[in-house]
Amino acid sequence: MHNMDVGGDSEAPVTFPFPFPPYPIQEQFMGELYRVLEAGKVGIFESPTGTGKSLSLICGSLSWLRDFEEKRRQEEALVLAAEETEDNEEKKTDGASSSVTEPDWITQFVQKKEEMDIKNRIKEDQLRRKKREEKLEQMRRNVQLKFASKRKREDDDETVRLLKLSQQILSPEGDGGPILEQGEEELVLAEYESDEETKKGVQLDDEDDFEEEHVTKIYYCSRTHSQLSQFVHELQKSPFRKETKLVSLGSRQNMCVNEDVRRLGSVQLINDRCMEMQKNKHDKKSEEPEGKKKRGGRLTCPFYAYDQMQFLREEILVEVKDIEQLVSQAREVKACPYYASRYAIPAAQLVVLPYQMLLHDFTRRASGIKLKDQVVIIDEAHNLIDTITGMYSSQVTGAQLCQAFSQLAQYMERYRSRLKAKNLMYIKQILFLLEKFVVALGGNVKQNPNFQKVSQPGTTLKSINDFLFYSQVDNINLFKVHRYCTKSMIGRKLFGFTEKFGGTAVIIPAKEAPKSGGLQQFLQNLNQKSQGEGAADGLQENGPARSASPLMQIESFLFALTNANKDGRVLVQLQGHVIPPENILPIVLCNGPTNQQLEFTYEKRGLPDTMDETGRILTNLCNVVPGGLVCFFPSYEYERLILDRWEKSGLLKRLAAKKKIFQEPKKASQVDQVLSDYSRCIKLSGQSPGPLTGALLFSVVGGKMSEGINFSDDLGRCVVMVGMPYPNIRSPELQEKMSYLDHTLPKTNGVSPGKVLIENLCMKAVNQSIGRAIRHRGDFATILLLDHRYSRPTVLGKLPQWIRSSTEVKQSFGAAYASIRKFFQIKKTAAAPS
Repeated sequence: MHNMDVGGDSEAPVTFPFPFPPYPIQEQFMGELYRVLEAGKVGIFESPTGTGKSLSLICGSLSWLRDFEEKRRQEEALVLAAEETEDNEEKKTDGASSSVTEPDWITQFVQKKEEMDIKNRIKEDQLRRKKREEKLEQMRRNVQLKFASKRKREDDDETVRLLKLSQQILSPEGDGGPILEQGEEELVLAEYESDEETKKGVQLDDEDDFEEEHVTKIYYCSRTHSQLSQFVHELQKSPFRKETKLVSLGSRQNMCVNEDVRRLGSVQLINDRCMEMQKNKHDKKSEEPEGKKKRGGRLTCPFYAYDQMQFLREEILVEVKDIEQLVSQAREVKACPYYASRYAIPAAQLVVLPYQMLLHDFTRRASGIKLKDQVVIIDEAHNLIDTITGMYSSQVTGAQLCQAFSQLAQYMERYRSRLKAKNLMYIKQILFLLEKFVVALGGNVKQNPNFQKVSQPGTTLKSINDFLFYSQVDNINLFKVHRYCTKSMIGRKLFGFTEKFGGTAVIIPAKEAPKSGGLQQFLQNLNQKSQGEGAADGLQENGPARSASPLMQIESFLFALTNANKDGRVLVQLQGHVIPPENILPIVLCNGPTNQQLEFTYEKRGLPDTMDETGRILTNLCNVVPGGLVCFFPSYEYERLILDRWEKSGLLKRLAAKKKIFQEPKKASQVDQVLSDYSRCIKLSGQSPGPLTGALLFSVVGGKMSEGINFSDDLGRCVVMVGMPYPNIRSPELQEKMSYLDHTLPKTNGVSPGKVLIENLCMKAVNQSIGRAIRHRGDFATILLLDHRYSRPTVLGKLPQWIRSSTEVKQSFGAAYASIRKFFQIKKTAAAPS
């Protein structure tokens, strides 16, 4: 270890422990950081990549904290020493003659009391710190505590096992209403007993242990979980690794060790289930009024146990750990790391946490973070504005509002006889809000949101009050509605309901259901179209893939509407280019003109028969598709391979006889010129009769023309996707992502998270490419997906809703060709002057 002294002539030198001789830029960085912290000011630092910024931050800030704590101890010692001196002086003057006037006794009493309060507080703080340090040191050395803890966990496991066995034997009594299926009891909302906020909350058995004063500490926050882990690893390599009490904070999604909760995937679902299990546990501790029944089968979390969380809390402070190490230890001791880490915050010297946890007021307060007189270090600060903007913004779509309305209406009908009056009242209020919000967007909750027409498209910006009056919901108490959503956890109940019965299914028993019509008929139609889509849930590229109930997203919007009128604005976008179903013809083609199955796997796509069959498909399409035809290949390598084949076979020449051929350029600077020439060719071919019917553009998925460039109107009357553009699975980076997901998250419908990631990346690329074709409500085009694998429900489910709802799967090329020819004949007839 190397010590470096920094200081000027007028100040004492500061020693910065460092694991190796620091670079001059690191010395300067630590010195300036120390001076900013000492002055209590705000500093903005910029450090080039590769200059050891994290290590400089660690050694610079913790050196200041070390010196700050030492100065505080010296000041406390001086105060206590001064007390003894004053006491001795008073004893000497007690016997002296009182010939002079005595000081005012009231002033003297107040001064003495204030001094005694300060001294007593210092002594209490010193005693508390001494006990804390002794306990931590004991935990470092005494392994007996761990063995005793392990024995207690084993006893607790046996108790839980016996309790579960007794619950299986004792079944709950029925309470009227429809007979519920197994596991459905949990979906019914519990009685909502009060509209008022309670200060009871979720508390542990020993409150005194968690009311300790917060020591001066450093809060270090960054944007991502991996950046925080990297910072902790740097600390573990630094000279401060043994003496620093560090706490790593994260979301429940990153820290939960209850596998039943973790597999829910969505952050919102995990949060709601966790809070519900806590509430169930605390409700069990309070006795019910005699004769009042509680619904059975309430789940509690075995990891939310006071003794074990207290033990883990101390373990956190004993040794520096990142989140992965903390979670691993939490599994071993069977304690919740999410709450144990929060209980360790007051005594911690360094807290590492993501942006959102620090900057979001509600989350910060809920986590027990107190920033007064503390040090805050924000890494990657250039991301700060975007993070804050996104954190305090909420976006909902008309489709989400309609879907939430239909789900909640079905939920209410299913459990109407089992819901208490207050639950029904609030559900009706939520339904009223949803309907009014849809009307404000120019829609109707009883119509398919994907095909609704907006009479006056446009964008308006409104204050919160103006939006509430505009939506005609100003008479609803949004504070109470949002509080109800939060406390009743209706969003999670609704998610469980739709998971069990399907997002749009009408599941009212036949004997109770009225005649289908209006909303219910519309829902039944939607349900018929959505069969087989359930397996589409999976992992998104940047996180888990199970999407929560749309009502959960709407809850955040309701919360945003409770802000002060001057603090918020509502952007209302009336989308006028919703595509009518008759303007789009998406087709999954399973077989080519010679009835050869279309499968563009890496092993088969290079076969001569496969490439020739693809050429025959394009040749036929050029005969019926007017204007521009855009063909996407999965890679530049395959584009080169197949075009070379067509050049040698003469097929490329036959294609050029129908449409002029353009190819995506290799240089980005040439894209505009190619597009200009492509557009001009299509325009000229439409104006004058001749052999050319337009132009054919060869492009590559993920290339220069697959995103950001629109092929609207005649530029893209047909988009052909050749094969499925899976990413390079041999990429070390992608393999590492897949390995991490496979080890971290459970399988989805038997499919590993890594495989789901690959499929999601593929379909994301497909959607970006084919979405370029139709850009306004008057536009029309056909989309041809060449590969039988597109017909799988899991793959179809990942297409955008506006495309998926109209997609046809064709086993033969003849049927597909007939549909495409008819599609363009109808459009030609409609465009002809009457």
